[in-house]
Amino acid sequence: MNTYNPNDFRYRVRRSDDTPVRYERVPMAVRTLSSNTLFQGEHEIGIEHHGALYRLKITRQGKLILNK
Repeated sequence: MNTYNPNDFRYRVRRSDDTPVRYERVPMAVRTLSSNTLFQGEHEIGIEHHGALYRLKITRQGKLILNK
C-alpha cells in the first residue's frame, strides 16, 4: 500500500544576503511503500541500481539493513 501523510513536514532554510535566517515548514512529497508490500513475506530483497545489486534485509530485531 502506498501511503502519503500530508502532515509530514521538514524545515527549509530561507535566507537572502540582507535578511536573517528564517525557517519554514514545507511538505515533503515522498512516495512511501509499506515494508509488507515491499517484502511480501520475505526477509530479504534485491535492489538493482546502476548495474549493482543491493540487498535490503529485515533483521531479527525488525530493523532494515542495506548491503551492497
